[in-house]
Amino acid sequence: MMLKRMGAWMLLALFTLVGEWSGRCYGCLEEERIGLLEIQSLIDPDGISLRHWVDSSNCCEWPEIECDHTTRRVIQLSLSGERDESLGDWVLNASLFQPFKELQSLDLGYNGLVGCLENEGFGVLSSKLRKLDLSENRFNNDKSILSCFNGLSALKSLDLSDNGLTAGSGGFKVLSSRLKKLEKLYLSGNQYNDSIFLSLTGFSSLKSLDLSYNELTGSAGINSFQLQPMRLGKLENLDLSFNQLNSSILSILSGLSSLIKSLDLSFNKLNSSIFPSLTGFSSLKSLDLSGNQLTGSGFEIISSHLGKLENLDLSYNIFNDSILSHLRGFSYLKSLNLSGNMLLGSTTVNGLRKLDFLQSLPSLKTLSLKDTNLSQGTFFNSSTLEELNLDRTSLPVNFLQNIGALPALKVLSVGGCDLHGTLPAQGWCELKNLKQLDLFGNNLEGSLPDCLGNLSSLQLLDVSKNQFTGNIASGPLTNLTSLEFLSLSNNLFEVPISMKPFMNHSSLKFFCNENNRLVTEPAAFDHLIPKFQLVFFSLSKTIEAVNVEIPNFLYYQYDLRVLDLSHNNITGMFPSWLLKNNTRLEQLYLSENSFVGTLQLPNHPYLNMTELDISNNNMSGQIPKDICLIFQNLKSLRMAKNGFTGCIPSCLGNISSLGILDLSNNQLSTVKLEQLTTIWFLKLSNNNLGGNNFWGQISDFSLYRWKMWIVLDLSNNQFSGMLPRSFLNSTILAAIDLSKNHFKGPIPRDFCKLDQLEYLNLSENNLSGYIPSCFSPSTLIHMHLSENRLSGPLTYRFYNSSFLVTMDLQDNSFTGSIPNWIGNLSSLSVLLLRANHFDGELPVQLCLLEHLSILDVSQNQLSSPLPSCLGNLTFKESSQKAFTDLGAGVLSRSIEKAYYETMGPPLVESMYNLRKGFLLNFTEEVIEFTTKNMYYGYKGKTLNYMSGIDLSNNNFVGAIPPEFGNLSKILSLNLSHNNLTGSIPATFSNLKQIESLDLSYNNLNGVIPPQLTEITTLEVFSVAYNNLSCKTPERKYQFGTFDESCYEGNPFLCGPPLQNNCSEEAVPSQPVPSQPMPSQPVPNDEQGDDGFIDMEFFYINFGVSYTVVVIMIVAVLYINPYWRRRWSYFIEDCIDTCYYIVVASFRKFSNLRR
Repeated sequence: MMLKRMGAWMLLALFTLVGEWSGRCYGCLEEERIGLLEIQSLIDPDGISLRHWVDSSNCCEWPEIECDHTTRRVIQLSLSGERDESLGDWVLNASLFQPFKELQSLDLGYNGLVGCLENEGFGVLSSKLRKLDLSENRFNNDKSILSCFNGLSALKSLDLSDNGLTAGSGGFKVLSSRLKKLEKLYLSGNQYNDSIFLSLTGFSSLKSLDLSYNELTGSAGINSFQLQPMRLGKLENLDLSFNQLNSSILSILSGLSSLIKSLDLSFNKLNSSIFPSLTGFSSLKSLDLSGNQLTGSGFEIISSHLGKLENLDLSYNIFNDSILSHLRGFSYLKSLNLSGNMLLGSTTVNGLRKLDFLQSLPSLKTLSLKDTNLSQGTFFNSSTLEELNLDRTSLPVNFLQNIGALPALKVLSVGGCDLHGTLPAQGWCELKNLKQLDLFGNNLEGSLPDCLGNLSSLQLLDVSKNQFTGNIASGPLTNLTSLEFLSLSNNLFEVPISMKPFMNHSSLKFFCNENNRLVTEPAAFDHLIPKFQLVFFSLSKTIEAVNVEIPNFLYYQYDLRVLDLSHNNITGMFPSWLLKNNTRLEQLYLSENSFVGTLQLPNHPYLNMTELDISNNNMSGQIPKDICLIFQNLKSLRMAKNGFTGCIPSCLGNISSLGILDLSNNQLSTVKLEQLTTIWFLKLSNNNLGGNNFWGQISDFSLYRWKMWIVLDLSNNQFSGMLPRSFLNSTILAAIDLSKNHFKGPIPRDFCKLDQLEYLNLSENNLSGYIPSCFSPSTLIHMHLSENRLSGPLTYRFYNSSFLVTMDLQDNSFTGSIPNWIGNLSSLSVLLLRANHFDGELPVQLCLLEHLSILDVSQNQLSSPLPSCLGNLTFKESSQKAFTDLGAGVLSRSIEKAYYETMGPPLVESMYNLRKGFLLNFTEEVIEFTTKNMYYGYKGKTLNYMSGIDLSNNNFVGAIPPEFGNLSKILSLNLSHNNLTGSIPATFSNLKQIESLDLSYNNLNGVIPPQLTEITTLEVFSVAYNNLSCKTPERKYQFGTFDESCYEGNPFLCGPPLQNNCSEEAVPSQPVPSQPMPSQPVPNDEQGDDGFIDMEFFYINFGVSYTVVVIMIVAVLYINPYWRRRWSYFIEDCIDTCYYIVVASFRKFSNLRR
């Protein structure tokens, strides 16, 4: 009977469950499924960001969705950033969410929301909604928010951060009457001023308020808030960081002083006058005053009033060592941060020498003194201190011998302290409870001490960036079997490729071994199966890597999230088995190896993969068409410098997360740019290394959706037609490289809209016309427009580009003078104006450019004397010349995510040292400059150190300024093919670093200064085709290498390597008298025979002929100014020649008399 009753009850229960689940399909309610698909069609009509929302699958398993495990109803909906941006502003109809009766959390951040339809606000949502995130939208003001809130009486958390909100006409007062139960309100990153305080007093249930990153000042205009603070009677946590608040803010908040438990006033404008006002905040447990202008004056009065304080952050102020003696009253203090202060003191200050204040803080567990000048440390016993951060202090290495007095220490970080020598074998090795030890970035050397093996509790060890040596197989690391994180990178270790020393380290998750030496072992070790399962493994940049093979232990790894084998010259086929074995892999770096063959992908999707880099290998074949199905969540795909052929898969544009695509230097032939709409870093060039052959016009492409471009590089292809205007819709475009194509026509005025542009390269095209007069982006750093057919004057183009480092306008048809405003370009390092039609003077404003190091104005029509002030140029080294990272970078979060999952929040900086980031160095800045009679391309460090001036092939006149001898750092100087006169300055002997000096094809005269032979760096020297005289310089040092061509064309020059020897006539050894010697007969024309010449007829003919010649010369010189100028130069040269002959004769005569 009992069995029958139990069976009946079970049958009833079964029917009940069937009834409960009727109407449900694939694990969620049908009405909720339909509602989700309707939302998808509205915010993502192309099915890109919500492509996983497939009608035939369980909607509770869709990303962005969380269902209740019992009812299977949707309780959380996260749609942040999922709406297609091309849809513009979004006026929300909140009835979209009515099907979700049990919705508790809704995230609509970053979706372009500007308001709600009338009577269709969030009031129609579930009464169970507790959390609403509307951050990073475009509400702008309180009124637009009010249109959305007509209910939600049960809401407890509201996030309106980063909306550009300003204080409206009482909008929050109305909102507070509707949200009676609100406990958390986030308003950071808006534009609220002080009036916001009074608007918030109606939120009587509020416990946490975040007003960080606003425009609060603490002005007297909000004093009325002091009268009503107790209406916020439950407020416990207040964040006012990153504002403009002064010290009066605490008097304004005085009514809340007994309530607030956590107060963040970091990075404001507070000074020490704030301390007396703090004494009233007796309930404080956490206080953050970091990043202000606080000194120790008056601090002593708060220690007796804030007795409950547990966390105190005073970092990055201007406290000195006296602060240490004022900390003794905080008996409950658990965490203290004094980083970045001026803890200097003298060597007699007891607080610095012995850090004895630790004894007066009996509850202290965490202490940070990083970024101070702490230079002495004898640690008194502290039985409670567990975490000590001394990064980037100046403590000597022997302080580690005394740190054993902290027996409870679990975390010790001394990274970047410039510790020298070897690690001591006592003191720190006694810290038996130590779990994390960070020695990153010092100058420690020798082998790891054996006592390190005694730290059996050690879970994290970072010794990277030192000079440690030795084979780790025989060191103490083999005993540290509790290790979870180990970084040995950038030392001189010898590491067995088999990982044999760590086979028993079953807890090991993170292992980084970059830039060390690998040691091969007997083949028997290749098949050892490790006990660990790594999450992160990096084996890149192996020293002296030759024919390196992938370590065999990786065949037994199945949980890798990040794998880096780059820069190793590994050979063989692409290791597709790594993907098959590690289904959770998120980042794979295989660049700079020698992998061959085609790209073989697994058969099933890898939804975790976000970054794939196989650039710089020898891969071939086509890019697999199913790459988009396999890697659906890629953020970065880099396959440059391979041999891929065929088309770029158009489906790459459907990967909504894909932002970085680099396929440069391949042999790809077809691309449809309009399909790559989600990419913000697009690089399809070949950078002069051969490869791509993209072709066709792009001016008519429909690129209206390309509004997020930051980098666009299509250089060195076969694009033609007019420059496209469509991509200029991207107002945040920072870099454009369309060089080495066949674009024609003018530069569009649309370029003037690019007010974020930092890099522009349109060189080697067929562009013509004027540069738009409005084009003068203030952010521009590098600009290349060379080898086009651009024309017209520069006038005021670029005058506002004060950050401009490179201006390259070579090989065009620009006219007019070089503008004087060029002196305003204070950052200019490279100015290339070669082969244009500039005329007039070389502006003296160039001398104001203290960073100018490469100047080329050759092959123009410039005239006038050379500005002597050019000799004042200092050629300051500038890393900006070769720097093209756009001031931005990409840091992957995969490592941080894996770290948090396996080890928890980071206590030292080691995790951040592992981040696989890369700068957006999308191209290599190359500057072409003529030196040593060759046209060179300078890049990288070579470009940073290069300095040169080329003024050749112009019409400069006058003498070479002696001040040019002050250019002591110059490497190349070319003044050839001008009309320079006078002598070569003897000051040129001061050009101690010069490698190329060309003064040929001028009208220089006089002697070559013999001091020039002391220049030992000179490789190319030419004074050919001038009017130099006397003997060539002595053939020693570098001058012994110069041949005849360096001196030819100087008829009065003699000596080797020239063929004409210096005879007595050329270089007299006896003085030539300026008048006859007394013992010599004076010639008398009247005494001699006149011969057969009729002297009267001769004089008449000579007079007439002379007169006719003079008249003709005068007429020609009057008519032709060019010949008039040449004649004046000729007369000047004759006078100079006669002068030097007379001087030489006089010197010879003087020597004879001696």
